[in-house]
Amino acid sequence: MKAAQFALVVLVMSGFMTVFVLSARRMLGLHIGFIRALFAGLVSLAGLGVFNLVMQRPEQQGILTGVQFGSTLLVTMGFLAAWEVVLPSGSMGSPAGWPRALKSRVARGRRYSHIVSIAVRHGLRPYLRGRSGEGAAGGTARLARPLRLALEEGGPTFVKLGQMLSTRHDMLPREFVSELSRLQYQVAPAPWPAVEEALIAAYGVPLDTHFKEFEPTPLAAASIAQVHAVWLHDGGKAVVKVLRPGVRTVVERDLDIICRLAAMLERRTRWARAIGLVELAEGFAASVHEELDFRVEAANIATVRAAWARRRPDDALRLPTVHEPLSGESVLVLDWLAGEPVGAATRLASASEDDRARWAHTLLSTLLDQVLVDGVFHADPHPGNILLLDDGRVALIDFGSVGRVDAQLRAGLKLFLLAVNSGDPAALCDALLQIVDRPDEIDERALERALGRFLARHFIPGSAPQVQVFADLFRLVAGYGLTVPPEAAAVFRALATLEGTLTTVRPGFNMVDEARYLTGGRRGAASASGRSFGASASGPSPEPAVPAELLAAWELLRRLPRRLDRVTSALEQGRLGVGVRLFADARDRKYVRSLVHEVLLTFIAATSGVMSAILLSIERGPEVIPGTGLFQLFGYHLLVITAVLVLRVLFIISREDR
Repeated sequence: MKAAQFALVVLVMSGFMTVFVLSARRMLGLHIGFIRALFAGLVSLAGLGVFNLVMQRPEQQGILTGVQFGSTLLVTMGFLAAWEVVLPSGSMGSPAGWPRALKSRVARGRRYSHIVSIAVRHGLRPYLRGRSGEGAAGGTARLARPLRLALEEGGPTFVKLGQMLSTRHDMLPREFVSELSRLQYQVAPAPWPAVEEALIAAYGVPLDTHFKEFEPTPLAAASIAQVHAVWLHDGGKAVVKVLRPGVRTVVERDLDIICRLAAMLERRTRWARAIGLVELAEGFAASVHEELDFRVEAANIATVRAAWARRRPDDALRLPTVHEPLSGESVLVLDWLAGEPVGAATRLASASEDDRARWAHTLLSTLLDQVLVDGVFHADPHPGNILLLDDGRVALIDFGSVGRVDAQLRAGLKLFLLAVNSGDPAALCDALLQIVDRPDEIDERALERALGRFLARHFIPGSAPQVQVFADLFRLVAGYGLTVPPEAAAVFRALATLEGTLTTVRPGFNMVDEARYLTGGRRGAASASGRSFGASASGPSPEPAVPAELLAAWELLRRLPRRLDRVTSALEQGRLGVGVRLFADARDRKYVRSLVHEVLLTFIAATSGVMSAILLSIERGPEVIPGTGLFQLFGYHLLVITAVLVLRVLFIISREDR
């Protein structure tokens, strides 16, 4: 009998908990999990018990009124609203994943402490706390070397981060770029026994099964992989690119820490907000994830090679060839390219000006062709990824990072470069709006004037444009609320990276002016005229063969027949009309709907509050409960409803602000 009574009590309590939790969730518009619902149910039961003891008289014990139910619902809603503000839904994950999350948090905390200790040991603590004395004279020069040493000690991921930062001439001072560039070549190789074990694990057979001879000393060691020379059984020479043992786990953990550190620094420091550190960290993490899988790089090489071979099968540029049967996720086998990387090439010191100019011209024209014609391009052309071959040609290596540009964006970039070449701010504005993600409202006249000032600052006759134009352009775009798509940002980033490489190949090479010349339609004449092979790049550019206005008109004419066909078909069928609708945009309708919803809730809450105050002030009326009249009973219930509605409105407003 007692067991049956206990079961009945549990059933009734569970029913009350379910009713209160579902009602509170519905009133707040929340989706909550089991743990949160269980705690909210326990709070509702506790509140119901307290109100039953406080609000009922001794002779009325056990009688549950609407006021008690409403008050309990109010307590449950307040509990869920407070929990949602402190710990939003989904922020703690699933309970089943808590043990693994705790283990990951402990490992991340240990690694984070190690990174912080490295930063403190190298004197970087003030820069992490936002008290850097950034304006002090010579401060950047003193910081550059400790930063490079700290990144080097931090491990492969941070070395890779330093290598990427060394290409950002548009973002970092010259002292940082110069010091961080040393990370391109000063990476200690992994020990050969560990590398051999990783290779055997990848192939599943001894190395002599696939290779006649394997050189244990690496040709080059990078932060994520290293390269060894091998001889195949057919007598040919090749290189094997292999992931450093255990690097995948370390990199995944460090990338998570880098993104968290970027978010923290952007909140605390001015310099991090100025350079957009969070966006930079997220882009870096995405690119590194691709580089951890060599199958992506093999596919990138095949794509670039196929596009390049269709137009220029015999050229001064070489691309590596992949030995696909011997390559996989963690191993990549490429044919041998005899040469030296640009950053460490000894032949540059003895090369003639014509050779230097020819190499620089080849690299720039290659990248522009890949971007504007092929639509697939090498996105990281830093000095370590470009070889000067023994036969006098240049080669691109390391295709772990490749950008892709669709036809519409290529057309916009062509218009952009032609508009720059012609110095037309109106055409430049049209081209820019075709490239970026355009907002709903923009002052095109103000943007056109700003672009005119941009052209006057960097491209007036006789000036020597520098790579700083990319940084100024990004600032201008951000100032007008325009968003550069990742594909276009990758193009400008690759051009900024290439500028540093071209300066190494030929000091004084004017990349911006040369790009204006090449995109002006005179690429074929460049070689014959000698302009790129020793002649000054600061002279006047020839007139473009296809002006920006003509190309823009051609794009319009190309789309015009299809649009005319649609208009004439609609006219013939009697369906032609002009539709102008208010609130045609879904975002406008959503905003108005939410505004009306909140206003109505506020009005109903205010009306209910006034009515409850009036009813509670009436002393006469039929007595329903001893000491409580009918009007007071209605007033108490309306007061509870008012509190519930007010809490609902406040919760909606707080969530929208957050």
